Order: sequence, then structure tokens, then C-alpha cells
Amino acid sequence: MEVGSIAPQDMALPKGKTGEQLTSIRCGGRLLSLAEPVVMGIVNVTTDSFYAKSRCRTASQIRRRVEQVVREGAAIVDLGACSTRPGSIPVDEGLELRRLRRAVAIVRELAPQLPISIDTYRASVAEALIEEFGVEIINDISAGEMDSAMFGVVARHGVAYILTHIQGTPTSMQMNPTYTDVVAEVLDFFVARVNSLRALGVADIILDPGFGFGKTVEHNYTLLRNLGVFSSVGLPVLAGVSRKSMIFKVLEVEPKDALLGTQSLDTIALLNGARILRVHDVLPAVQAVKLCRVYQEQAVW
Repeated sequence: MEVGSIAPQDMALPKGKTGEQLTSIRCGGRLLSLAEPVVMGIVNVTTDSFYAKSRCRTASQIRRRVEQVVREGAAIVDLGACSTRPGSIPVDEGLELRRLRRAVAIVRELAPQLPISIDTYRASVAEALIEEFGVEIINDISAGEMDSAMFGVVARHGVAYILTHIQGTPTSMQMNPTYTDVVAEVLDFFVARVNSLRALGVADIILDPGFGFGKTVEHNYTLLRNLGVFSSVGLPVLAGVSRKSMIFKVLEVEPKDALLGTQSLDTIALLNGARILRVHDVLPAVQAVKLCRVYQEQAVW
């Protein structure tokens, strides 16, 4: 596909330097620097997330997982309690909130210095955890489209917000994803939603193209190849490809065998401008960040 049809200069882009991503976001009372890309470690407190080894069902499992994520160098901990894998059926709100309360408390005990991201599309869940624990980031896979109250919650509490593109819902999104120009359509979506958030006073926004969320394998690779286009919005870009179908389907393996593929695509994402890597395996991603920095600086050892 041709990206030449995209003309960010003709769009109502949000305030900021076009083509240059912001280099920090506010996380509570602190600034998280993105001058060098950072790694977000996934902690799933679910029973049905697509990668079985990521599931933490007990307090001791959560504790061990959080300790591992911190030890390996994550800058953000991302907690999810309602699987959004393709075809998933959502758990009820009460169960999601109970799971997350236990997990957030453990993170606050073990790593009070780390920002917590809550992976939820439910405004009431987000608000409860912001008010009770002061969580710093809301990671909403629906960009406010599955709960119209979400933007208001984010604006009211002044937390950072991960704006993800999705076509459909987790239950239906992979049935027949269709685009005329996937890059242009995702970019248009971002511009419109960012302008809505800005109008409400939301300052700290991260863009996630939503790999695997209503996209074919071809769509995913087109987005990855053109990831730098989204920098035109002037906001940090997050890449979440970890062990997803765009890797294991191509390699004809299971998610458990998709680590090397994940490392390869994480590296491509970094070279194409990603500032945050959302991953199951933190240490390999941290190492990829370091190696890409050396490569880009043309350091001589």
C-alpha cells in the first residue's frame, strides 16, 4: 500500500510538534522519561489470556511475576484481569475489579516506584483503582468506544491514557477485519480521538495501533512497517506484538514458542519509532532497547 495518500499536515492534529513524539509522560506526581524507549511488563491476573504462561491466578503467582518483571527492568507494570484475546467472553465487572485490587496492592508493596497501568475498557473499574490506589495509567483497548464514560474518568483524574485502535470488539474483531487503507484509517482514528481527549483536557496520551485487534496478519505488518507515520500526531507510540498471532501464525508455532519472533518484531518496532514495548518477556525487550540505542548512535566499542 502507499502511504503517500496520508497528509497529516492537512488534518486537525493536536497541539505539539508534528512528526516529533513527546519524550515524557506524567505518571501521578512524576515524569516518566521516554527519551529512550521503555518496557512495559504484562501481568495477567486471568484464567484465559492467550499466552498460558502469563496467567497468574493466586497471590503467590502474582508476587513472583511482579518480582520478575521488576528484576528484569520494566519501567511500567501493566495489570489486566479481563482477557481481550480474540473470541474472548468478558468476565463480570465485579470479578475484574476484585482481581485487580489484589494485584495492584501487591505491586504497590513490591515496587512502589513503578507506574501501574490498568488494562481495562470499563470506566468504573478504572475510576475505582485510580481513587483507591492512585494508579497512573489507563490502558483502554477500545479507545473509549466500549464505555463512553472512560474519557471523562481519565480527564477528571488527570491520569495518562493509552489510546488503542480496535475494529469491533474482542468477541468479534477477528471475524472479518476490513480496511481500504489500514494506515490512513488508523491515523484518522487517532487524530479524531486525540482531539476529543484534548478537548476534555487530557494531556498525557500514548498511541497503540492495536496489533491483532481487528486486523489480519497483513494489516499488522503494514502497520508495523509504517509505525513511524503515527509519530505525526506528536505523541508516544506503544507497540504490543508480544507472542501474538502475527508472529506465531507466520512461524507456524504456538505462542509459547514465539519469543524469538517477538524479539525480532520488537526490534523493528523500536527502529520504526516505538517508545514503549508492551511485552510478556521483559529482559529480552530491555536488551533490544539497549542494542537499538547503540545501533542508532553508531557507537564504537
